[in-house]
Amino acid sequence: MSLDIPLSTGSKAAEIDIHIIDVLRHRVGKDERAAKPHDWYTATVLTLRDAVIDVWMETTRRTYENGEKRVYYLSLEFLIGRLLRDALSNMGMTSEMEKALRDHGFDLTALEELEPDAALGNGGLGRLAACFMESLASLDIPAYGYGIRYKNGMFRQRIDDGWQVELPETWLSHGNPWEFDRRESSYRVGFGGEVMDRGEGVEWLPAEQVEASAFDTPVVGWQGKRVNTLRLWTARALDPIRLDAFNAGDHVGALVEDARADALVRVLYPADSTPAGHELRLRQEFFFTSASIQDIVRRHAQYDGDVRTLPDKVAIQLNDTHPSVAVAELMRLLVDVHGLEFNEAWDVTKKTIAYTNHTLLPEALESWPLPLFERLLPRHMQIIYAINSRVLREARRAGLSDQQIAAISLIDEHGERRVRMANLAFVGAHSVNGVAALHTELMKSTVFADLHALYPDRINNKTNGVTPRRWLHQCNPGLVSVLKDAIGDSFLHDAEKLTDLNALADDTVLGERIAEVKRSNKVALAAHIKQLTGVRLDPDALFDVQIKRIHEYKRQLLNLIETVALYDQIRSHPERDWVPRVKIFGGKAASSYHNAKLIIKLANDIARRVNSDPAVGGLLKVVFVPNYNVTLAERIIPAADLSEQISTAGMEASGTGNMKFALNGALTIGTLDGANIEIKDHVGDDNIVIFGLTAEEVLSRRSNGYNPRAIIEGSRELRQAISAIASGVFSPDDPHRYASLMGGLYDSDWFMVAADFDSYHAAQRSIDTRWEDQKAWRASAIRNIANVGWFSSDRTIGEYARDIWGVVPQPT
Repeated sequence: MSLDIPLSTGSKAAEIDIHIIDVLRHRVGKDERAAKPHDWYTATVLTLRDAVIDVWMETTRRTYENGEKRVYYLSLEFLIGRLLRDALSNMGMTSEMEKALRDHGFDLTALEELEPDAALGNGGLGRLAACFMESLASLDIPAYGYGIRYKNGMFRQRIDDGWQVELPETWLSHGNPWEFDRRESSYRVGFGGEVMDRGEGVEWLPAEQVEASAFDTPVVGWQGKRVNTLRLWTARALDPIRLDAFNAGDHVGALVEDARADALVRVLYPADSTPAGHELRLRQEFFFTSASIQDIVRRHAQYDGDVRTLPDKVAIQLNDTHPSVAVAELMRLLVDVHGLEFNEAWDVTKKTIAYTNHTLLPEALESWPLPLFERLLPRHMQIIYAINSRVLREARRAGLSDQQIAAISLIDEHGERRVRMANLAFVGAHSVNGVAALHTELMKSTVFADLHALYPDRINNKTNGVTPRRWLHQCNPGLVSVLKDAIGDSFLHDAEKLTDLNALADDTVLGERIAEVKRSNKVALAAHIKQLTGVRLDPDALFDVQIKRIHEYKRQLLNLIETVALYDQIRSHPERDWVPRVKIFGGKAASSYHNAKLIIKLANDIARRVNSDPAVGGLLKVVFVPNYNVTLAERIIPAADLSEQISTAGMEASGTGNMKFALNGALTIGTLDGANIEIKDHVGDDNIVIFGLTAEEVLSRRSNGYNPRAIIEGSRELRQAISAIASGVFSPDDPHRYASLMGGLYDSDWFMVAADFDSYHAAQRSIDTRWEDQKAWRASAIRNIANVGWFSSDRTIGEYARDIWGVVPQPT
């Protein structure tokens, strides 16, 4: 039974009602009088999914009939969040579904809460991939996303006595009604073994193989224009049980191959502090990359027949360095399986692959010990050596120095020899893009300076964006309603139409209406946080929010030290008219990242002390919200007044949280880092608060003898705050808990916390002054909403399509 779309509102709701009951009875197996909420949730998803399938099949059929070029987006993360509300909105079925369920006594919003948040990502990288997939479908661009179907994925975070505790995220424990098992799309992925010369060619004989099997999830574009595919791989052992061993009594050993395969898809970013963890990460990356490249080449060969035409029909985008081995794997298939000469295969590979770099942090530019890489992937190591030989000879002919050639090499010869995956991706791609203007320029002058000298036309910029459907329409419907009354609904189809709001920025009535929506969102968030943490928040206070992955370069520590300084000042000067503040933190620390986990503990220790101190009353509250994920972000962002984007300048590639907050009317306090610079250019200097060193100044300080100790001793507020934390004021149970963390600020302070503190502290006090003039604050909030439509992922994907992939997007 399918749903015919579109229908009139009444008939459509009636047909949906009939369909839900049919699904509930015949596919869920429940009578409507006995069905539980989770049964109704499943029936709702399956009913919607049936409508989606019709569009999915039609657009896929159209792609084949028209011979359209496809985009393939390879990413280790896809932080998709909940899909029900997203798909309903994009299919235009929300109100009818609400009515159909209401007639049976169920609230759609309550059922949406039953959907687990898919544990397929960690932070901005994965959420960007999800936004891109939605925009690809909205712009009617044929596309596949490829990743891993993690069984537990990113851990579920619990806070015990202020400490992060990692628990498995069991999002698949009751199945996933959105996905389809594509058992016919399965491939063998090999590891180890040896390479044999067969005379007519080379053959890799892996010592170990696993089966990669596909699960497909439909990705719905705006107004149901197109449905694309997110294909996630699961791993299975070729022989799941050794019956001889089992019958001999080795019941555990008989299952070892199944356990090894299962480990590949069990957890996102397994801790790599051990050799076994390090190897597992490489295995994961090759597993999903190999399966994806095999699938892409098989599909092209099936419908075109000639792998030489691959660049005409296929565009492969590597999302960061994790799938960089795709360069070597595609070469292996073209040379070893399809018989192309090496030079011809190299030309096809470069024309097909493009690479997005997301970081300038050396530790994130992946490299692997050469012995490990060669042991696991011997044929790929041969291919990488052959590629490297070509590149280095090219560099020598171009007149590059020995030092430059060493930096370009795919093999790092300093200390332990390592395979440089970022260099492999760079040389194997026709396009290498950064994700913000500053980041792209820094790529040219820092991590890829010598490769840029050899290939000066390869690096380009594609500033990130976020989908306005998820991050405005769906998460902030109250604001959307007000905006539609003010400027019409054209911005629903083109986020850049929000600029029409500029003419109304000083309109008092509009400002008050938007402020009412903001307060309503804050009331809802306060109730949710009270339920999660027990902390009561005042919705009339300034909600100051920093939610993102916990990392020292993102400088949650700077925020916390300034919070302690503010706490001291409120207690010392109760006579002043302090602006009430709520400091909201959220984010996960990598399992083996000691300092990041210590920062989480510090946030909770500060919260415990501040929140129980009657001397500050309701003037300051601090809360760390556990288990930050997409669903929680959808609650917090619409309620935020102030967005903390305070990374050390030159270290944040772009950021996308900064865009989401501004789109929902929060003002940004931030450094000139990542996309903050472009946000400032769009919203205007008066509608953003910038502080701190620039990227150039950071580099200058580091190279010219930075002395954080002198800065700390010269700043009374900073010195007192650090002293209080280091001496155990906030950790009476363990007075030395933060001594080393604070000592690091005196001794090195790589992330320039001390250097930026006074500027940050002054900027925060200027925020207080701004907040006291609510009319001006509201006008600035409106100007933020009005001018960040440019940061839509539709615009970003349009640029990728035009400049890199050679496909034509259709307007939303």
